[in-house]
Order: sequence, then structure tokens, then C-alpha cells
Amino acid sequence: MATNVVKASYWLSDGGFPAAGIDSPLFTHLFYAFADLDPQTFQVTVASWNQTKLSAFTPTVQQRNPNVKTLLSIGGDGNATAAAFASMASNPWSRTSFIDSSIALARSNGFHGLDLDWEYPSNAVEMSNLGTLLREWRSAVAAEARGSGKPPLLLTAAVFYSSNRYGVDYPVQAVANNLDWVNLMAYDFYGPGWSNVTGPPGALYPPNAGPSGDTGVKAWIQGGVPAKKLVLGFPYYGWAWQLENAQNHGYFAPTTGRAVTPDGAMVYGQVRRFIADNGVVPVHDPAVVGDYVYVGTTWIGYDEISTIATKVRYAKQKGLLGYMSWHVGGDDNFALSRTASQTWDATVSDV
Repeated sequence: MATNVVKASYWLSDGGFPAAGIDSPLFTHLFYAFADLDPQTFQVTVASWNQTKLSAFTPTVQQRNPNVKTLLSIGGDGNATAAAFASMASNPWSRTSFIDSSIALARSNGFHGLDLDWEYPSNAVEMSNLGTLLREWRSAVAAEARGSGKPPLLLTAAVFYSSNRYGVDYPVQAVANNLDWVNLMAYDFYGPGWSNVTGPPGALYPPNAGPSGDTGVKAWIQGGVPAKKLVLGFPYYGWAWQLENAQNHGYFAPTTGRAVTPDGAMVYGQVRRFIADNGVVPVHDPAVVGDYVYVGTTWIGYDEISTIATKVRYAKQKGLLGYMSWHVGGDDNFALSRTASQTWDATVSDV
């Protein structure tokens, strides 16, 4: 199943946004988030309340776009999930349980692929085990396709924005050889839960020596993963901080914690409503490619329409396979997704 371009987004099954509401012609691929990993049996499962959504997902999104491909994403954020993945990947029998059950679940529910969202392997042993898992997964997918006569399932992974995470390298050769592509999570660089100053959550270019999408893309390519196996991720949400001083409201201003919501997270639609309700104008920073808005001591960093367009042009011009977003329900009447799709189509690759 050759993939020439990826215009993708994740759909959060418990996010309150119905799959039937997705404007699927704007996408080539849609990810169902999430299936779970049972920490005892190491089988991929979904809760009983979620089974109907799972089986209905592909036919629902294909009603408006018969060509859209769907992938079942396994995992997600959380220490318990990360520990379960680490345990599963460390042992041949548990890897087999995971692999076989993932393929069976994807096939029985009409998915075109599988996506691993292990956040994150935390040491060299876990990274090595990840490489083993990917090799065995690819082999099993190929064998299943031969036996069933169906096209092989796509295999992807959502990964840290850089190929090196806090001094630990991803198994880049196994990634390059066994995955159709990787989704680079080039966001959450700054947030009120872990940053005591404001900052661009999804900067394309580094504001200082800090993280950025461009830094991550370069690291993955230099590590040995071809550009055509990289998909640039961007957020359909932002983070809200409480400023220490309302008069100090640029990047890296001191803060006292979260604002607006309990954890500070605000999807793009919420940010747009905040802007409209307060009659303020967002600030765009072209150097880092990011946006923020502030009212009094409330400060929100996020990605505006023009920023998404710039990131998509960057991905196309750098020869990347495409882009993805987290998550489709966070958009504001598909303004960001529409911009992304149209920008990709209008951009000429420099490669």
C-alpha cells in the first residue's frame, strides 16, 4: 500500500467530537485513538463501551471520503501505559501476544493500519526492545498479508520530536526499515505543568537553544530516517499560563501556574472563543513560527492558521511525507485542517 502523501489527524474516541462530524475529504489518513494494552495479557484491547465506536469508525469516515485510510493507534500518554509497553517489548511471548492481537483487532474492525504510541521508551534497553518489536511486527504484518491476500497493514508510530530523547537514541535503523512513517510530536515544548515561564508550545524554529520542529526533523534525518518517512506533527490546542506580572507578557515571561482550564490545555476552538470574547488580537512570532494571546495575567500559546500554513509549507519543501495534527476535534470548524490541506496542494517541493 504505497503512501505518497500523509494529511492526517488523530480522532480521540472519548473526546466528545463525533466521528461522523469529521470533514474526511481534508485527510488522507485518520487515526483512531486509542486502543489499550492489557498489562497482564499484553493483548491489544478496547473497552466494551468503545467497541461500537471502533467498529463504526472506518465506514463512518469513508462515507464522505472513500479513499481515506484509517489506522488504529495503540497506547497514548501516561506512566502506566509506558510501563506496560516496556514490559511487553522486553519478552518474546509478550511481543507475540501484542503483535497478533493488534493485527486481529485492526482487521476485524476494518482498519488499514496500526500506529504505536509509546510515550516513551526511557532508556537504551527499552529503545533496543522497541527496535526488536518493530522488526517482529513488520514480519508478522507481511506474513498476515501473504496469508490473507489483502494489502499489508500500514505500520506507523508516534514518536518524540527528536531521534534522541534526553540522551537516549531511538533505534533509527529499525524505524527506517520497518515503519511506513513516523509522526513527530513536535509540540508540548512548553506548558504550564512543566514550564514556569511562557514559551511557544509548538515552535517550528528554536527561540533559543530549546526544542523545535526543525531541530527534530534534522535530528531524525541525520540519524538515518529518510525525509519521506517523516510526518510533521502540530497541535490543535494550546497552553494557558497565569503571568506573574501582566506587564511582562512576551515569551519566557515568569508565570505562577495554569490558567483558564484545570491543566491549562485549550483546544484551538476554545482559544478562538477566548479571543472573540475578550476582543484581543493574537501576536504572531515569525522567528519561531508560533502565536500567543494575553489578557491581563492570562497568557495562551498556540498555533494560529498562518502558523499551520508555514509548517505545512516547511514539510512539503523539506521533502517530508506530510503532516499530522492532534487532534481533529480541537479544530474550529476545520479552519486549520482546511488551511493545511490547501497549503500542501499549493506548495512546490524544494527536494
